[in-house]
Amino acid sequence: MEWTREQRYRTFDTMTTAEQNTLLSSVSTSFWRQGFHIQPPYGLLNDPNGFTWFNGRFYLFYQWFPFGPVHGLKNWYQTSSAQLTNWESDGIALKPEYDHESHGIFSGSGLVYGDKLYLFYTANHRNDEWERKSSQCVAIMETDGTITKVKKPIIAKQPPGYTEHFRDPKVWQAGNRFYMVIGAQRDDMSGCILFYDSENLFDWKLIGELQTNEDQFGFMWECPDYFELDGRGILLFSPQGLQSQGESYQNLYQAGTFVGDRLDLKSGKLTHAPFQEIDAGFDFYAPQTTAAPDGRRLLIGWMGLPEIAYPTDQEGWAHCMTIPRELFLQNGSLCQRPARELKELRGPAVTEKHQVSSTHTLLSSFSAKRYELAATITLSSAKKAGLALCVGEQEQTLLYMDRMLNRVVLDRTNSGVSFAEEYGTTRSVPYSKDHIKLQIFVDSSSIEVFVNNGEATFTARIFPQEGSTGISFFSEDGSSSIKAIQWEY
Repeated sequence: MEWTREQRYRTFDTMTTAEQNTLLSSVSTSFWRQGFHIQPPYGLLNDPNGFTWFNGRFYLFYQWFPFGPVHGLKNWYQTSSAQLTNWESDGIALKPEYDHESHGIFSGSGLVYGDKLYLFYTANHRNDEWERKSSQCVAIMETDGTITKVKKPIIAKQPPGYTEHFRDPKVWQAGNRFYMVIGAQRDDMSGCILFYDSENLFDWKLIGELQTNEDQFGFMWECPDYFELDGRGILLFSPQGLQSQGESYQNLYQAGTFVGDRLDLKSGKLTHAPFQEIDAGFDFYAPQTTAAPDGRRLLIGWMGLPEIAYPTDQEGWAHCMTIPRELFLQNGSLCQRPARELKELRGPAVTEKHQVSSTHTLLSSFSAKRYELAATITLSSAKKAGLALCVGEQEQTLLYMDRMLNRVVLDRTNSGVSFAEEYGTTRSVPYSKDHIKLQIFVDSSSIEVFVNNGEATFTARIFPQEGSTGISFFSEDGSSSIKAIQWEY
């Protein structure tokens, strides 16, 4: 279906009951609806926004276009949870109302200050010539859940030297001042981040560009997020326009981090190590973090990418969020592990152990549509060993160690309905050990893999057919062993 400009920029208030019922009916028959991930009721979900702990609950908002699986007039849709599981859908929280936000409420962040939650976002406006104007705005949530927008932007436009691609404010407090980073694009079409400060959350002063080691690194830096972990400064962002380099930067757009010294809040200088992609899979973008009440730094990302068609587009919906993850530093790298709260979703444990040589062995007691699987695999003489997941007739998703390549590989070549094949069907990271621990989360249409307690992470959407729920262990050109535990979700 070709979407006209008018169709893409309708407000949610104009949706008829018949249109809504048609979408709900289409979505209700989808085999690929997720079981334990945040997903839209219908239409398109993208960037996580305003991820915060406020008034005894976690809040996470997301970009939402309700009319179908395309990018159009965006709203903020609200979800909340007391424990990072069983997220409740609370409906639209922010929608376009004023002229400066006539063409969408774009991404942003949340900050709790006093007894209020401040929601910072980018307002998008286009004139009759379709020229864009971006401004930064704020809305305030009270403890009773009511939200009131500040009617005028707090930053009316980008400074000179930068294009209209000026979005995704992330705000934090340090001492008695507040700081904001905003994704931006210079007039020479290179990406960067702008840095502001404020004494009161409403009046903002430009300090300048965030100073990093990368001056020409893609054409746009989206969704910046600065925080500190173990005394180190972490800048998380999503650069667009990086050229692939070997096994790196294989996706359409990337998400990653600079890990360095603490940001100099006066000058905006960040001394850091080289850019690190924080997920080795296919579908991970625009992650956002928050601090939990116990001090953990939590992350949720968009399990999808812009400008790519996904199989559920035909069903009137697209995309979901990742599971929540805990961040930690290890050997100078930013790593992720599943949030511990997910253990509450586990059903009874089922265990299998096998030693095999040059064969495939079905894990006969393992079969589920949604589950967590913990596996320890040891290569003995085998050149390759691993798991075949979501196995059905001519379908399987492979996860294995390859001793000849010295890599761990995720292969979705035959995972089901194919898509985005122009970006490849395998992803891998260097790995030369003969022993590996894998923690795997499989939902109806996704897989998330954590290697050795977060040493590496793979995130991917997969679209198997109904009945593709088998799991097998394989070893090639020699022997290997596995111990695995499965919990159905």
